[in-house]
Amino acid sequence: MSPNMDRRGFVKKSILASAGGAAMINGADAAQPDAGKITVNVNSKATVPQGKIGDLKISRMLLGGNLLTHYTHSRDLQYVYRLTANYNTEEKIFETMALAEAHGVNALVIHNPPGIIPMLLKYRHHQGKMQYIVCPTATIAADMKEYSEQVKSLVDNGIDAIYLWGVRSDQLVAQGRMDLVRQAVEIARDCGVPSGIGAHDLRVVVECEKHGISSDFYIKTFHHHNYPTAPKPDELTGAYSEIPGYWCKDPNETIEVMSKVEKPWIAFKVMAAGTIPPRDAFTYVFEKGADHTLAGMFDFEIAEDVKIVNEVLAGLKNRTRPWYS
Repeated sequence: MSPNMDRRGFVKKSILASAGGAAMINGADAAQPDAGKITVNVNSKATVPQGKIGDLKISRMLLGGNLLTHYTHSRDLQYVYRLTANYNTEEKIFETMALAEAHGVNALVIHNPPGIIPMLLKYRHHQGKMQYIVCPTATIAADMKEYSEQVKSLVDNGIDAIYLWGVRSDQLVAQGRMDLVRQAVEIARDCGVPSGIGAHDLRVVVECEKHGISSDFYIKTFHHHNYPTAPKPDELTGAYSEIPGYWCKDPNETIEVMSKVEKPWIAFKVMAAGTIPPRDAFTYVFEKGADHTLAGMFDFEIAEDVKIVNEVLAGLKNRTRPWYS
């Protein structure tokens, strides 16, 4: 390496020297097009079909926030968290949201670790119109004080919808505390925004419906098990073991339960944290009844995923559950 060239300059020159890199950087080398690349055009007029939750018109595909908060679900691959954290800087997060908006994805679903809400407000103030659907991470206790204060603060800062974090709802339902689930839903609704319930455990939806908890929407994990690390039923009992690496324990049971739920359903973990290809995942969740799909995407994945979801929705033929959004 030349003493006059720093590391960044060397990397940039190396990228430009490759046909793929040249195609990515503003189409600089038209003589060497890469047919496999999808050009991300920030001035795209692409759209995604929309549904409605409360007064919010939201795209059928939503931007997931986990990659932006660096929560990668990378199983035992410890380096992936650090890789994502170093890639998704504040500048890159803003670029990712802008690209999502340019391609018709108009809502972000995210939880609120320290620092994320000020960053989202900064983006909205300077750059975009992305709608924010946020789950508070405040502790839920009998007095609901901390949770109430956090919800009010989020709404006062312009958050568009609130939902009960799936981590919290799973715990509360397991403890039989449906009273606290109900209060959490009512707190957000009293603040004047759509109020939903997140869940990994299907029992959350079952119990909420049984107890008549009037949420405006559900955010429920959903994916099939046709991937290498999916859970396998016990040969003798047919029951699924409690193993890591998946987020929808019994997809067929989920389909059955959600077929009777007359509320908008946002499906998440649809690619089982990167193990199911997008087209496969989107086709499955929309055919089986989800009203919206949540997709964690890096900036370079957005254009392709939007193209895929639009094709899936345009060609959808086997859906049995009515659209509730």
